Amino acid sequence: MVTVTVAIATLGAQGGNVYAPIFALLESAGLVMALSRAWHAGDRSERIRIDARSLDIEYLPGRRHARFQSYWVRVRMREELGRKKLIVGSHGDEVEIGAFLGEEERASVMKTLRGLLANYTSPALGQ
Repeated sequence: MVTVTVAIATLGAQGGNVYAPIFALLESAGLVMALSRAWHAGDRSERIRIDARSLDIEYLPGRRHARFQSYWVRVRMREELGRKKLIVGSHGDEVEIGAFLGEEERASVMKTLRGLLANYTSPALGQ
């Protein structure tokens, strides 16, 4: 895309438009920045671990981490600005997970998490 933009700008400059190369360079730089940002956004993920004591969320890449007691965790969808967010929280602390997923995938993750958490919150667990 950059090659085509530069080629067209060169033709424009030869035709008398001296500003074409400047705009082509600005456009090319913007395109490279946008594609780079999109590429790095694709590297995001979350690792979720559940056991009888806690639900741990590790955000990758990075060192951000959230931990909740399994018994008290609530998983729900919250609509905000026309977009549904998957929220995990307890005791007033909440985090969003799956922001990079589609709406159907977030619903599937919510259903799976609720099922897994039910294993640790059922009354039969303590007996």
